[in-house]
Amino acid sequence: MPEADGGVLGRAYRALTLGIVSVVLLIAFEATAVGTAMPVAADRLDGVSLYAFAFSAYFTTSLLGMVAAGQWCDRGGPTAPLAAGIGAFATGLLLSGTAAQMWVFVLGRAVQGVGGGLVIVALYVTVSRAYPERLRPTVMAAFAASWVIPAVVGPLIAGTVTEQLGWRWVFLGIPALAVLPIAAMLPPLRRAASGPPPGGARPLDRRLMRLAVAVSLGAGLLQYAGQDPRWVSLVPAAAGAALMVPGALGLLPRGTFRAARGLPTVVLMRGIAAGAFIVAESFVPLMLVSQRGLSVTMAGLSLAAGGATWALGSFLQSRPFAEAHRERLVRYGMVLVTAGIAATPMVLLESVPVWTAAVAQAVGCFGMGVVISSTSVLLLKLSKPDEAGANSAALQLSDGLSNIVLLAACGALFAGLGGGAVSAAHGAEEAAGAVSASHPAAFVAVYLPAAAVALAGALVAGRLRAER
Repeated sequence: MPEADGGVLGRAYRALTLGIVSVVLLIAFEATAVGTAMPVAADRLDGVSLYAFAFSAYFTTSLLGMVAAGQWCDRGGPTAPLAAGIGAFATGLLLSGTAAQMWVFVLGRAVQGVGGGLVIVALYVTVSRAYPERLRPTVMAAFAASWVIPAVVGPLIAGTVTEQLGWRWVFLGIPALAVLPIAAMLPPLRRAASGPPPGGARPLDRRLMRLAVAVSLGAGLLQYAGQDPRWVSLVPAAAGAALMVPGALGLLPRGTFRAARGLPTVVLMRGIAAGAFIVAESFVPLMLVSQRGLSVTMAGLSLAAGGATWALGSFLQSRPFAEAHRERLVRYGMVLVTAGIAATPMVLLESVPVWTAAVAQAVGCFGMGVVISSTSVLLLKLSKPDEAGANSAALQLSDGLSNIVLLAACGALFAGLGGGAVSAAHGAEEAAGAVSASHPAAFVAVYLPAAAVALAGALVAGRLRAER
């Protein structure tokens, strides 16, 4: 498409860009809003004992959705899986929002996870098929920017809706907001990205689908074991690992775990960055509440600046000068991520100002903005047209698997060293009391491994460039 089209908001791409960015915006709002309403929902449904499964059900089934989307996109384009994913996502929200029992609520989250997996991979394939290479970094930056406003106002809006109208409306209101973006997006999407790829449709690989089921089951068992840190939990943990390891080896590009140059290292880097940072970020509010006495609201707001710096890092990588230095930018980004993770637990010292954690997270988020968007751009650059779906699925699978494995491992370390757990308390004082017994060493046991993993990412970043 000629330059005269004016970029991603030019006449040729405007409707599609606004549509897919709106979908990302809704997903981002759901991610920040649902977490706010979840404790109240579990309490009202008398299902606090199943609280953790409301989260793990989503992540587990999303792995299956990712692999299915990769196969589907490489056979007929991203239009159908994107529409199906949005439909499943909305159906899951409706199931959870109308649930009268907790098991139905968890089932809704599982359906929603399948939809989320389909959508994220289909969006990546859409970018690959509908936009020229010069515009892809800008689209990825727009995806990152779509998370800024939900990260800041999502919990506030969800909290207000929960208090004034009830928790169900947090789940029931989002599907209605999806109608307009879908209507705007589908016509240009059909014109630009429907049908099989230029090289022809790839045949359905049933082996990959079997591996996807094995990985999903393994992930579910591993998460279950991580939520019940007893010796008996080693049995489901071992069974989960036995399913996940061969499944991951079969689903990820060959050479991923030995950092082979090019695409395998891109996929590995995504998992390293996402896993290390998400683990570190997940424990920030808990640490600030239990160790420094902040309210739950103030602890959550400490992460708000990170959304803006993440978008800023993503914007930086989208500038024209960045293309020639993309691999180097990823390394610098991982150095910032490592520094942010390593500096965060300094707030365990009373002499260190509490805002240090917010600054450290903002630095890490800037690095993540550079790394996540750049690895997405590199993946699409290194993928053949008929492999964009499978490779995009592998990238997202690496992201999801690393989150599950590192969260389970660090969560077990945290619990073993005297870490507490936030109960479904409604007030900040109750929540703070529930975690007051957490030992500072438990937090150190989380952040040191996370920083080590991030540092390993900085070291292997030099292998991102494919051999010529």
